[in-house]
Amino acid sequence: MTSRERILAAINHTEPDRVPIDMGATPSSGISAIAYGNLTRHLGLSGSKNRVYDVVQQLAQPEDSVLDRFKIDAVDLGRTFNSRDDDWRQVTLFDGSTAEYPRWFQPEPTPSGGWRALDATGTELAIQLKNMNFFDQTCFPWLDDYPDDMSGLAAAMGKVHWAALAHSPWDHASETDFWKQLRANAIALRAQSDRAIMVVVGCNLFEWGTFLRRMDNFLMDIIAEPENAARLLDGLMEMHLQTLEKVCNAVGDVADICRFGDDLGTDTGPFMAPATYRSLFKSRHSELCGYVHKHSHMKTFLHSCGSIHALLPDLIDAGFDVINPVQTACRDMEAARLKKDFGKDITFWGGGADTRATLNHGSPEQVRQDVLERLKIFAPGGGFVFNTIHNILPDVPPKNIVAMFDAIEEYHSAGS
Repeated sequence: MTSRERILAAINHTEPDRVPIDMGATPSSGISAIAYGNLTRHLGLSGSKNRVYDVVQQLAQPEDSVLDRFKIDAVDLGRTFNSRDDDWRQVTLFDGSTAEYPRWFQPEPTPSGGWRALDATGTELAIQLKNMNFFDQTCFPWLDDYPDDMSGLAAAMGKVHWAALAHSPWDHASETDFWKQLRANAIALRAQSDRAIMVVVGCNLFEWGTFLRRMDNFLMDIIAEPENAARLLDGLMEMHLQTLEKVCNAVGDVADICRFGDDLGTDTGPFMAPATYRSLFKSRHSELCGYVHKHSHMKTFLHSCGSIHALLPDLIDAGFDVINPVQTACRDMEAARLKKDFGKDITFWGGGADTRATLNHGSPEQVRQDVLERLKIFAPGGGFVFNTIHNILPDVPPKNIVAMFDAIEEYHSAGS
């Protein structure tokens, strides 16, 4: 099989010739710049470029040499932007290693040794404290209350660091030829590579409430002020459907997977009761998925962290084909239970290696055992794309990353 065929077979719940693998096709399935630099040095890849394409999470864009080395089967369409050397500038990361930021990202230093990101008006959007590996949101545009109408929604969203400091391709979305360029890049990428192509669209609902109102306020809103929450969600849906129309028109016949995001879970359960999800979010998620399925060939992918076992029946019913990152350490999210309860109905894109304890603190042998055990649970019958549980963070030793991928090869060899 080609990589694209392998990914699509898995999503269609047909067991492919080998387990498909992802590292870096989404901003929730990637690798931090520090870990990536350590990895490329460990592999002896001279001349490697450590480019931080997602500045909020400080994620590296894996190079073709690394994708080839580890037999990665999917890529982010955004990698086709910022392709020239002069699109980037050199920076020093908090561990002292060098990397590159997109040239447009120009945070200013703070007296305490950190960095702050400002917009054109001087508003602080996010801050990176000294020795911190990400930019944390500091501007919550509707912190005090909802506006009387939603006419200012787009401007308010532009004050949130996830939008203002967007990763590629969305850092080019304001350019007049963006949609034409997106299509041209997607066609070129498909011609150059047989890897499955992911287009990350976000279209978050619950999370945008938390970005605008702050988490504590929006959690109260969905119970105490559901009418205001619904007004916001309706405004978001209008914008999201406009975005999806443009995405589907531009690349719906070229890209393979459309990635949404909405973190719905904590360590111990969903942020809300299933009844609340059904009343405020399910029909809207269903409309988003339905639009993509009707107007494109793309599969729908939802990134949702945490314990979401109680919501999975509704997420499946809403039309999501894929769920990520599959946080098996959370309550009710044990690998075998997930596979038994939902393995025939949704594809697990993640859950392949424990990033909370084993990959970062274990020995290579412990990593090997962890990966092999998870593969034996998730891989049979398809419905699984190997990925770590969320991003590979800076404290993961490169030898453990290599051990993880070696374990996948061992699993394939044992089954051949």
